[in-house]
Amino acid sequence: MSAEPRINDRIRVPEVRLVGPSGEQVGIVPLAKALELAQEYDLDLVEVAATARPPVCKLMDYGKFKYESAMKAREARKNQAHTVIKEMKLRPKIDPHDYDTKKGHVVRFLKQGDKVKITIMFRGREQSRPELGFRLLQRLASDVEDLGFIESNPKQDGRNMIMVLGPHKKKTEAMAEAREAQAARKAERQGPSLDAESGEDTAQAPAEAAEAPAETPSEA
Repeated sequence: MSAEPRINDRIRVPEVRLVGPSGEQVGIVPLAKALELAQEYDLDLVEVAATARPPVCKLMDYGKFKYESAMKAREARKNQAHTVIKEMKLRPKIDPHDYDTKKGHVVRFLKQGDKVKITIMFRGREQSRPELGFRLLQRLASDVEDLGFIESNPKQDGRNMIMVLGPHKKKTEAMAEAREAQAARKAERQGPSLDAESGEDTAQAPAEAAEAPAETPSEA
């Protein structure tokens, strides 16, 4: 079945509840009368509530309505933000430098509004020391608590231990802040260049004045 509403002569009912072009209630009228009004207004008769008794129809420019609806749907898809789950893998005996690097990535992901799946990978005898992984996960969660929270507590999954961090900010907020920051950086780059040019111009004027010889007073 088509999702398109029935319009004009495709409407097959004896009468309709008619809504005018400005949303005013006209009332129940014969279908022929509704079609006649549509021609007078140079509009379409569109069935907007087919299951009502009688069906509700509205006078509108259906082509314009379809175009505006498509544009709204396109804009909504454009602004729609999907939370992405990033993954970061660590070893239970990670060295400080690697830990700081991994933490930096987690911070970046959370700032972007993404979730982060943290996986601690155990090897060999490390599997008998799950507390090492647990403490590492707790430490990481504490270090980034201003940006994210523990959405899924640490749990053992075979040879790995997994924890999921969720961002405090929504993806849409993070995207808006990123756009604002990008615009600010662009404005900052453009600003100094203009100042530099004006400064160069103003700097040249005194130099030229200094190079010009001073006029000597004429003798009487």
